[in-house]
Amino acid sequence: MSHTSVDPLATPPRRVVNFAYPAGSLYPYIVAAFVGILLISNIGATKLIAFGPFITDGGVFLFPLTYIIGDILSEVYGWKAARRAIFTGFAMSVLAAFTFYLVQISPAAEAYEFQGAFESVLGFVPRIVLASVLGYLVGQLLNAYVLVKIKQRTKEKHLWARLIGSTIVGEFADTLVFCTVAFYGVITGADFINYVLVGYLYKTLLEVFFLPVSYPVIKAIKKHEPTYFGS
Repeated sequence: MSHTSVDPLATPPRRVVNFAYPAGSLYPYIVAAFVGILLISNIGATKLIAFGPFITDGGVFLFPLTYIIGDILSEVYGWKAARRAIFTGFAMSVLAAFTFYLVQISPAAEAYEFQGAFESVLGFVPRIVLASVLGYLVGQLLNAYVLVKIKQRTKEKHLWARLIGSTIVGEFADTLVFCTVAFYGVITGADFINYVLVGYLYKTLLEVFFLPVSYPVIKAIKKHEPTYFGS
């Protein structure tokens, strides 16, 4: 009776959909950048900004990068790893909000003259915090889910379709939830629609603009990861 020998050093069979294992990789560094940018953006989002007739908030500068990094996590490491990063960001956002609240309610020293300014910027505003964490959670989970689902169909082809398609869904959900929970009633009528559409279109178009950067970054990370069989 003959037995087929298996070479333990042979290249593993190519999987239908390729993802890298998070352990012993760049994954923790990418997650750290993801969470850091999220926290900075949440603080910036407390200020409404007007560029001529267009209304947005301070999160406009960095927050779109969380979706670009979220795309990298989903594309390279898969749904479970991306979901873990999203929940980590969620937990840190809640911790930051709770910490700011404790600082706000703690008695100010007599020499401290900026209690009002602190409260206006970092004060615990339940509506803003709720809007931020809900919008982030819904948007990022949808973004990761849609990207992975598209990848299951396209494999390694049509990366642009995964990046743009997931952003269209995720950013819309995020923007709509955040704007509605945080500012509906404060901003009304046409101004509210303006606020939602400007934020959504800006974030989505920014991802398209950064495609020439996202492509080589994703390619480089895939090549760096020895467990990514598609590299």
